[in-house]
Amino acid sequence: MKKTSLYILILLILALALSFVVNSILFTPNIQLKKDNIYIDVPQNIGIDSLTKILKPYIKSPQTFKLAAKIKRFKKPRPGRYEIRNLMNNNQLINRLRIGQKLEVAVTFNNQNSLPDLAGWISRQIAPDSLSLLSAMTDPDFLKSKGFTPDNALLMYIPNTYKLYYNTSPKKFRQKMWQEYQKFWNDKRKAQAKKQGLTPIEAGILASIIQKESTKSSELPRIAGVYLNRLKKGMLLQADPTVVYAYQQQYGKDLIIKRVLNKHKAVDSPYNTYKYAGLPPGPIAMPDIRSIEAVLNPEKHHYLYFVADFNKPGYHIFSKTLTQHNRHARIYHNNLNRNNIYR
Repeated sequence: MKKTSLYILILLILALALSFVVNSILFTPNIQLKKDNIYIDVPQNIGIDSLTKILKPYIKSPQTFKLAAKIKRFKKPRPGRYEIRNLMNNNQLINRLRIGQKLEVAVTFNNQNSLPDLAGWISRQIAPDSLSLLSAMTDPDFLKSKGFTPDNALLMYIPNTYKLYYNTSPKKFRQKMWQEYQKFWNDKRKAQAKKQGLTPIEAGILASIIQKESTKSSELPRIAGVYLNRLKKGMLLQADPTVVYAYQQQYGKDLIIKRVLNKHKAVDSPYNTYKYAGLPPGPIAMPDIRSIEAVLNPEKHHYLYFVADFNKPGYHIFSKTLTQHNRHARIYHNNLNRNNIYR
């Protein structure tokens, strides 16, 4: 009887000790922050080891966190953005990561020159990887259903900041962007585009060209007016940025072209507006809102030509006649020569 009582006492002591250890592992505060809270992003398909690495800068004891995960049979966190509060214990932390937390992130994009560039940029801000995003963006059935082609699909993405859940799927992302596109191209903007003889897609293509022509917001409506005047007269656009784009597409996107030469103008591409009339089949970059608005609200004038103003970098000199333009162009090219800019 004495031995039995002793064994029971020992088991009780061990059980109490084990309970104390388990409770200590689960309920002792293990998050130590210099402020009240921080946010962490948990990608898809990661295990406890990878999760612990993400938490390491904020956790006092990675070992007890791993033990707590084993105790609670927690193997795989839900992807998403999580709020982590100071002095959280392992139990609270694991419960939050297991259930998932729907927190929104501000997704911002602008100045992306292609869908692969955009997919790569977005993948840095939400959970899906760039390949899955690009696959969803370029899905032929989706594009056709929304009235886009592979050439102009970039125009569906209006540069701005949007609220999305971190674990938004690629299909939900593209659907959200389609909804935002429809909001942007409301009846008023469609009517403005129609007034210029353009569809929303054509307005976006022209906006991408004028955006590449100038960084000065004050000049964009005037440049838009020049190109619209040319289109109305049936003239070639002869836009240097389209030549640069066409040449880089054929000979290397990393090529730096400071001066458009005859060899560049000779490139055979539907994007070369020195060879082919009208607008190219797609944008040469992602047009921002100010450039689109410049096309929708162009300056009314009779200018047909413009050339960069060498003495005022970023600005241009506008002309109504080819004779005037050629005179200004000679001055500009002479300045390029004096500064040894030949290509």
